[in-house]
Amino acid sequence: MVFPAVFALVVGVGMIGQWTASYLSRQIPELKTEPIRIGFHLVGEMVTAVTLIAAGIGLLIGAPWAVTVFLLGMGMLFYTAIVSPGYFAQQGQWVWVLIFGVMIVVGVFAVLTVVV
Repeated sequence: MVFPAVFALVVGVGMIGQWTASYLSRQIPELKTEPIRIGFHLVGEMVTAVTLIAAGIGLLIGAPWAVTVFLLGMGMLFYTAIVSPGYFAQQGQWVWVLIFGVMIVVGVFAVLTVVV
């Protein structure tokens, strides 16, 4: 289960990295305009990222709980990958929409390698 583990780790670390970079470069205007909404959104994103990282580590070491945590994390990821592109589409940032689409397709493949 190396592929799903690596996918979970890369996406989880990537989520934290992307939000950190956006924060440090002051590219989250909602922190001033909609602080409560974006605060809840950020918590959801970080919980998703940490769940994926834990699942990736668990899959790599063969932990008995890893598949369950992986499937939970992937469900969380699918939700955010379906909802979040609307923000970028509204701004005409189609590359991000494409990235989310690819993430969904690769994520479905990762899930299938775990459950089949």
